[in-house]
Amino acid sequence: MTRLALISSLFLCFTAVNLNAQVPHFQHVVVIVQENRTPDNMFQGLCAPPYGSSQSCRVTPGPGQYNIQTSDWYDKSSDKGVTQPKPATLTAKYDLSHSHKAFEQMCDYAFAPNTAGKAVCKMDGAAKVACDGICPTKPQYKYVDNSKGILDPYLDIATQYGFANYMFQSNQGPSFPAHQFIFGSTSAPSASDDASGIFAADDPSGGAGCIARKDATVKLVVPPGYEGSSIYPCFEHQTMGDFQQAFSWKYYTPSETSIVTAPVAIDHICQSSGYDGHCEGTQFTDNVDLKPPDVLTDISGCNLRDVSFVIPSMAYSDHARLNDGGGPSWVASIVNAIGASKQCDGGAGYWNDTAIFITWDDWGGWYDHEVPIVPKYPQSDYQYGFRVPLMVVSAYTPAGYIDNGRYDFGSIQRFIEQNFGLEEGVLGFADARAKNDLTTFFTNADHPRTFKNIHSPLDANFFINDKRPLEDPDDD
Repeated sequence: MTRLALISSLFLCFTAVNLNAQVPHFQHVVVIVQENRTPDNMFQGLCAPPYGSSQSCRVTPGPGQYNIQTSDWYDKSSDKGVTQPKPATLTAKYDLSHSHKAFEQMCDYAFAPNTAGKAVCKMDGAAKVACDGICPTKPQYKYVDNSKGILDPYLDIATQYGFANYMFQSNQGPSFPAHQFIFGSTSAPSASDDASGIFAADDPSGGAGCIARKDATVKLVVPPGYEGSSIYPCFEHQTMGDFQQAFSWKYYTPSETSIVTAPVAIDHICQSSGYDGHCEGTQFTDNVDLKPPDVLTDISGCNLRDVSFVIPSMAYSDHARLNDGGGPSWVASIVNAIGASKQCDGGAGYWNDTAIFITWDDWGGWYDHEVPIVPKYPQSDYQYGFRVPLMVVSAYTPAGYIDNGRYDFGSIQRFIEQNFGLEEGVLGFADARAKNDLTTFFTNADHPRTFKNIHSPLDANFFINDKRPLEDPDDD
C-alpha cells in the first residue's frame, strides 16, 4: 500500500470514529515548545483585568476557573511558611537552576523516595533553588509582570482558545531530558532502561547527542531516585519520528548540537559521522530544519508537514536571562500564519485542519504550587515533574475553554497517535503511561470557528527577516 493510500484509509476510518465522538481529524499537528516557565509564574494575568478577575483563579478551581495561586506561595524559609509573590520582567537578567537537584529542592519530599513510589512533594522548597545573574530577594517567588502588555499574545490565546490547568512536564529536570520526552516519550537510553526506570536526568556536559565530544556524558537517575552512573548522550529507541508510514514530520531548531534538538540524541535518526561530528542520517537531514523561522515560510508556502515540532531561538524563547521579550510574538506569529492560511491543502487553508499545542519544556526553577502527578514505580522516581503551561488552539476549541484533565508530554504523543491512526501508547513509554490524549479540547467538530488574529508587537515578517544569529534557547 502506498503512503497516500495508507493515509487516505486512516483518514476515512478515523473520520467516521471522530465524527461520532465530536473530535475532528486533523491533517496537521503543530507542537510549539517554549522555555522554562510555570502557570503560577507566567499566567497571573489571567486573574486580573482585562482578562479576568480575582474570581477567575482558584487553587482548587471550580467550573471555568484557572488553577493559578495569586498569593501565599509556600515557603518553608519564611517564618510564616508563605511568601507573597512579586512581579519581575520577562527579560529579567537572572536565571534559576532547573536541574534534577533543583527539582528535589523545590519539591521538598515529605519523606525520601522509596520503592513504593509514595514520596510526596510539599512544594515549599523553592527558596533553595540556586540563582545565577542579577538576583533579587527570593527570585524564585516572582511572576511575570504584564503591566506593559508583553504577555498579551499568550493571554489572548489562553482566553480565546484552550488552557490546561494540570499539565506537567514528564521529567524531573531540565531541557535535554524534557525534549527527549516531548519527541520520544522518554529520556531513557533504551526501551529496557525505560521499563526499569532508568532515565537521563540532566543536561549533558561536553555536548549533546550522538555528535558530542568523545568525553561528553549525561547523568542517569536510577530507582529509587538516585543519580548514578553517567553515559555518552546517544540513545537508541523509537520516537515519534519513526512513524513516517502514518505521518510526515519536521523538527525546527536553531542548532544541530543543541540540548533541545531531540533527534540528535537518537542513534538511528542521527547516524553520526563521529565524535564532534554531524548527523548524516536521512531521517535527520530530511526532517530537521536548523532555522526555526522556516516554519513560517513553510506555512506560507503550503509546505507544512503533518507533524511539526517548533523550537525557538534564544532571543524569542522565554528562557530567563537570555530572551529579549519576543517569545509571545513568536508564538502568535505561528498561530496567526496558520489562521490566515487560505490557499493550502487544496484551497481549504490550514486553519480548519490544524491542531496547535503550545507548551513549555520545563518549570525553569520558578515557583508553582501544584503537586506533581506520580505514575507507578519504578518510573515514579523520575516522572513526573512540575506543572508547565499548555494552551491548545484550533478551529474546534471553544473560546475560554479550561480543561481539568491531568496531562503530561505523553498526552501530546497520545493525541498525535490517535489522530493519525496509531494505537495510543504505541511507543510504550510516557505515551503509554499517560491517562488522557487531549481530545477534550476539540469539540464542535461540525462547526469550525472563524480565525481571529492574535495581536502582537512583532509579526511573521520580523522573524523571517531577522538577521540575528540563531542561538540555543537554553544553555543549562
